[in-house]
Amino acid sequence: MAKAPIKPITLKELAAMLDLSQSTVSRIINGEATAHRIAEETQQRVLHAAALNGYVANTMARGLRQKRTYTIGVIVPEISEGYSTTVISGIEDELLKDGFFYFVASHRHRADLLEGYPRMMLARSVEGIIAVDSPMNEELPVPVVSISGHDRRDGVINIELDHDQAAHLALAHLKSLGHKLIAFIKGQAFSSDTVLRWQAIVQAARDLHIEIDDRTVVQLQSPEPGPAPGQEMTRQLLQSNHPFTAIFAFNDVTAIGAISALREAGLRVPKDISVLGFDDITAASMHHPPLTTIHQPLRSMGQVAASTLLSLIRNEIPHPQPEAITVYPKLVVRKSTGHIISLAEASSQTAEAQAAAFRTPDIPS
Repeated sequence: MAKAPIKPITLKELAAMLDLSQSTVSRIINGEATAHRIAEETQQRVLHAAALNGYVANTMARGLRQKRTYTIGVIVPEISEGYSTTVISGIEDELLKDGFFYFVASHRHRADLLEGYPRMMLARSVEGIIAVDSPMNEELPVPVVSISGHDRRDGVINIELDHDQAAHLALAHLKSLGHKLIAFIKGQAFSSDTVLRWQAIVQAARDLHIEIDDRTVVQLQSPEPGPAPGQEMTRQLLQSNHPFTAIFAFNDVTAIGAISALREAGLRVPKDISVLGFDDITAASMHHPPLTTIHQPLRSMGQVAASTLLSLIRNEIPHPQPEAITVYPKLVVRKSTGHIISLAEASSQTAEAQAAAFRTPDIPS
């Protein structure tokens, strides 16, 4: 026999079940609890009971009455473990509290999609757009918040990391361990952070009297997510036969790829080469060895982006609007960086290890 559909609980029934007024329950369900100073404990009790009993707010009807869609568009380069997913989780935290729906589109660095996705989102009546590491080149009729976009123009508020502080923390840490021969893996040309971060690294190196050898600076080329591009660039560094005792990678995924390539070459991390990453993704603390990295507060950046966008939609941010909101990094020291014995000895050992890793074996005649 076919089962009869379960009748959804009504707002009146939900309020009676919780011994609360219908207006209180409605305000919580519709994301208006903070404005009405409703206790967090009460909010959680209502939301839990609503989910448990299958109560669904009539968002469409509410939107039609108020000429609202309660929908946000989120544009990212790609959806993979690491940067984008952590940022999205922070965006989700904030939007769900306010009863907003969102959808995500990944452009994979294709110019046609970067141009087309905002238009498609506008056609679906989004009330605002969050762009994650994605340039927004057109003026849009809705509020825009950009994470790591560095796009200085009207109508866009940027959520940005203090890259100067991040670069100084990283290089000061490596210098404190005795490293002066440092190799660098720069980000891809299409990444919004690449130029700004490299400028910060160059300035921090100058301030700390660390010489950057152009022969040990490489740049990621492949748009492929994951550690493979980092492996490829580290092999290139090793094959150059220019000595280095540490690698500062553009991000954690690249650093993980670098460690893999170093092991492949018979080098130990950090005994032979120290490796330092950037972002502090979840995998950084679980890798072997756990990765020393610059912590970028990715989840918080997502939360700040979403709350800022909602404030823009509600016209709660006074004019003139700020161009940028700055967040700050932390150095997280784990086990992928270590002291060197002496610069001369480290340079000699590293050069020998590099040569041995790529020495052509003798072939018996």
